[in-house]
Amino acid sequence: RAALDRATVLLSMTKGGKRIDNVWGSGGGQQSVKHLVKEIDMLLKEYLLSGDVLEAERCLQELEVPHFHHELVYEAIVMVLESTGEKTFKMILDLFKSLWKSSVITMDQMKRGYERVYCEIPDINLDVPHSYSVLERFVEECFQAGIIAKPLRDLCPSR
Repeated sequence: RAALDRATVLLSMTKGGKRIDNVWGSGGGQQSVKHLVKEIDMLLKEYLLSGDVLEAERCLQELEVPHFHHELVYEAIVMVLESTGEKTFKMILDLFKSLWKSSVITMDQMKRGYERVYCEIPDINLDVPHSYSVLERFVEECFQAGIIAKPLRDLCPSR
C-alpha cells in the first residue's frame, strides 16, 4: 500500500512523469509519434551510411512498435524518391528484402506504407519532379523481388 501511495504522489507531481520514465523506461507504444518518426528517420540515415541491414533490423525491433512499421516503409520510399542516383534506391530495396524475409515488417504494414506514398505522391511530385517515374520503377522492382503483391503494385499511380 505504501508503494502505491508513493507512486501516486510521484506521478501526480509536475514533471514527475518524465522522472518516472527515466527510472522505469517507456518503450513501444508509450513513445510519442513525433519521437518515433525521428528515431525511424535516424535509423534510415544511419543505414544509408553504414549499409548494415542487420543493425537496421535490430534497431527497428528495439523500438517495439510493430504497428508503426508503415512509417519506416513510407519514409524509406520518400528517401528513394528524393535521392539522386542509384545507391539509395538499391540500399532501400535491399533493406525491404531483408525486413520482408525476416518477417519484421508484415504485409499489412508494408501495404500501409506504400498506400501512404501513393496518396501523397502528387504533393511529393511538386518538390521532386521525377518522383512518379522513380516510384513506378521502385514499385516494379519490389514486386519482382516478391516484397509486394500484384494488387498493391497495380495501385501505383502513374502520370
